[in-house]
Amino acid sequence: QVPLVESGGGSVRAGESLNLSCDASGLSDNSFWGGRLGWFRQSPGRERQAVASIFDAGTPYPTSADSVKGRFTISKDNTKKTVTLQMTRLPPAATAMYFCAHSSRPWAHLQADTYTTWGQGPQVTVSS
Repeated sequence: QVPLVESGGGSVRAGESLNLSCDASGLSDNSFWGGRLGWFRQSPGRERQAVASIFDAGTPYPTSADSVKGRFTISKDNTKKTVTLQMTRLPPAATAMYFCAHSSRPWAHLQADTYTTWGQGPQVTVSS
């Protein structure tokens, strides 16, 4: 079973909203409950950028990059084993491939090199 499967990408206009979902049911219960799940993005010719992450074993501890604070919200559904990224007021600069990822370190926050399991990534395109 594929550990992480993302859905929800697509094309929107600037200022609109889009939700991304990551199905993490392929992770073991220990990995899902004890680790951190995050969203990263990468556009052609640019370095991968951390977007947001969350550790939630009953109490949520989300972290967001400064560039998306106030516009993007990450949440985790422990019953469905999913992580959702709600993106609002999207600018064209948000155009990228978005990846869901898992780190075994609950306090990895936005440190990409600690994330060892990655999804395939849906494309998000924001037109002006």
